Amino acid sequence: MPADQPSHQAIANLVHRYAACVDGADFAGIRDLFADASFTGSGGTLRGGEAIAAMFERTVIVHPDGTLRTKHVTTNLAVEVDEEAGTATSKAYYTVLQAVPGLPLQPIACGTYDDAFTRTGGRWHFTSRRITLDLAGDLTHHLRRPENLPSHASAPHQG
Repeated sequence: MPADQPSHQAIANLVHRYAACVDGADFAGIRDLFADASFTGSGGTLRGGEAIAAMFERTVIVHPDGTLRTKHVTTNLAVEVDEEAGTATSKAYYTVLQAVPGLPLQPIACGTYDDAFTRTGGRWHFTSRRITLDLAGDLTHHLRRPENLPSHASAPHQG
């Protein structure tokens, strides 16, 4: 984080960086974002960037253009920072839009992110992310095994 960047903005940038990494199939970026973090989704909880990036590589469909053909839209971001402790939390909504050849642009998933962060050496980083899927559409062009998602919409999901 640059010295003149407020903590709230640095944290928002991390939340938005995740969306860019997922949409672009940037698994190395995901690995770096979650290097020392936990990630809870429909497959349970994973720890560390290597495990989290590997999970994405196994579960999402990378299309011929090298992307997921998605746009993760993050809204309603609320950030709480404890500057003295060097910790923060955030909550946000996400909506995943997808367009693939032969199918129109459509929402495929909506839910929430619950995140925790710590500041080390003046830089903020993820310590945990919990993704909850609230609404699901057609995930057959996004996930390799969408049938493995829990049958109820409130289950965690790799959004």
